Amino acid sequence: VTLPTDVVKVRLQVQSTGRYRGFADCLQQTARNEGVHALWKGLTPALVRQVCYTSMSLVIYEPIRGFYGELLGGKDKGPSYFQRLCAGGTAGALAISVFNPAEVVKTQVQTHVGANITMREVASRVWVQDGLLGFWAGLEPNVARTFLVNAAELGTYDEAKSHLVPVLGDGFFAHVAASGIAGFSSACVSTPADVVKTRLMNAAGEDVKQYRGMLHGFSQILMQEGVTALYKGFLPICIRKLLWCSAFFVSYEKIRAAVNASYPAG
Repeated sequence: VTLPTDVVKVRLQVQSTGRYRGFADCLQQTARNEGVHALWKGLTPALVRQVCYTSMSLVIYEPIRGFYGELLGGKDKGPSYFQRLCAGGTAGALAISVFNPAEVVKTQVQTHVGANITMREVASRVWVQDGLLGFWAGLEPNVARTFLVNAAELGTYDEAKSHLVPVLGDGFFAHVAASGIAGFSSACVSTPADVVKTRLMNAAGEDVKQYRGMLHGFSQILMQEGVTALYKGFLPICIRKLLWCSAFFVSYEKIRAAVNASYPAG
């Protein structure tokens, strides 16, 4: 559902010239020059990354939230917003550390202009040039970004839902409203790290690296392109997050309720 906005976001973030004037222009140029199907470039690695990373994040989120509750106190009163943020961020950071290779492949497939490039071609190029470590290119900003994203998404969704459910009931409207709050929060806090992460991953397998690492990339973008460059792709990120969080969390709540009803505890 949201991959076209992700393709546009990635392309806006890697450009240092003005090839694309913005979200709508990038969307139109990609569809016109490469075909509408190009807006779904990287679908396979995106699905692999999302299914594996999100599954792991959700499975470990509640145990980590319980750990922070014991560590920071207040377990009897229920988790605080800060504990939810820490738990969401930690769960996301651990999960993406394992599944970073899928994101490296996805990024390079999406930024490739012209004839489609396969996952195998990208993986082979990265392996030949950088070896196994090449698949963990951009890991530091990706962990930073994912910590912020998951803290904002899981933590803020969990917190927002706890306030909205007593008012709206534990149903569709409360879940959609909490999803929207989580998605907007995620886009606001994670975009700078996302820009640096995308550029480092896009350079995996290249002979000459423009950036030596996360801090160098951050400082170079800031000095050469200005602070606004750290928010390149913010509009597609925001649109994607609002759509993705709404689709994901509402589906998640319905599926979880159905599974719990079919397989009650005990």
